[in-house]
Amino acid sequence: MRRFDYKAKDKATGKTIKGNIQAENEQTAGRLLIDQGYIPISVVEEGTTLFGGKGRVTAKDRITFTRQLSTLIGAGLPIATSMRTVAEQTQSKAMKAIVEEILVNIESGKTLFDSFSQYPDIFNGVYTSLIRAGEVSGTLDLALKRLADQEEKDASMMSKIKGALVYPGIILVVIIAVLAFMMIAVVPQVRDLYEDMGKELPELTQFLVNVTDFFANFWWLVLIIVVGAVVGSYLFIKRTPTGRKTMDSIKIHVPVFGGLFKKLYVSRFARTAEMMLATGVPMLDSIKIAINATSNVIIEEEFSKSLEIIKGGKALSESLKDRKYMLPLVPQMASIGEESGKIDEMLGKAAGVYENELDEQINNISTMIEPILMVAMAGIIGVVLGGTLLPIYSLVNSVAT
Repeated sequence: MRRFDYKAKDKATGKTIKGNIQAENEQTAGRLLIDQGYIPISVVEEGTTLFGGKGRVTAKDRITFTRQLSTLIGAGLPIATSMRTVAEQTQSKAMKAIVEEILVNIESGKTLFDSFSQYPDIFNGVYTSLIRAGEVSGTLDLALKRLADQEEKDASMMSKIKGALVYPGIILVVIIAVLAFMMIAVVPQVRDLYEDMGKELPELTQFLVNVTDFFANFWWLVLIIVVGAVVGSYLFIKRTPTGRKTMDSIKIHVPVFGGLFKKLYVSRFARTAEMMLATGVPMLDSIKIAINATSNVIIEEEFSKSLEIIKGGKALSESLKDRKYMLPLVPQMASIGEESGKIDEMLGKAAGVYENELDEQINNISTMIEPILMVAMAGIIGVVLGGTLLPIYSLVNSVAT
């Protein structure tokens, strides 16, 4: 069942009213309104945007929902009552619509796992697996709390990585803006000045003039190439397996940031495995879900080799030890956990170590990259200024002499 916002005219009073109704589809919702004595004006699925698509459910929406549901279930409220309460408190229309659909499924007799599994784009394999484990073990509130904690950590870490990339992006935009101004406003005037004086332009200035003329005459070609490259790259990365694999490979091999991404993926793997094992999910399923949680095709392919080793009867620490991209602390802590019977705790500690290192490295990179970019910007602008101001000084000197 889905919920629809409607606008209709009351046959009896002639007044226009608004509200929402549950139905299988828009046609069924319209018929229900007619049966109730209304003339439908518009029937739109709840959470639908102006352009006809459902509003986007953000990570923040999901974390808030998970945290609230965990608190209510932990307080002893029935699942259906908890879901209804969360739906009433949810600000996001898209999230509210999905929660209400899940509630309808639960009230019709479906399990929580089956209800959540209908929305794989919002609730991934880690989420639904922990839901299922929590349902079976009777620790659903704890499973949801672990999910909320982990999603908050992931969101915070990704925010810091993106934040470290914002400053370089701003500097790049400033450099391009300054270059564009100099090339459009200053370089042509220097050229005209030299032509009026009958002088030959210096090589550097002539190069800048040639570049300016090219962009002035073929700006449309440059625009087509840039837009085509951006759109083509986006479609290649998002729509093709080869493109995604290429991008994932770049992430873990790019200088400076490659090490950050490796630690991010390994810490995510260890943290997810810890959550799965602590909630009672079997070892093989836990590792399989943890591998998929890394969200990097290259890492997934390499770590998946450990599954066959585990199936062969060997310990987790042995299966991870020789894996490419696996950082050494994880198999070491897994080995300690196997001996002590606390493998989930040891994996959690390994994840914590790499999360702290990642946090520190991000701060260091942000601090280090600022002077490098400033030097680069000064060098580029210096070249342009050298190609524009020096010729003017040369002309002034020649006239004075």
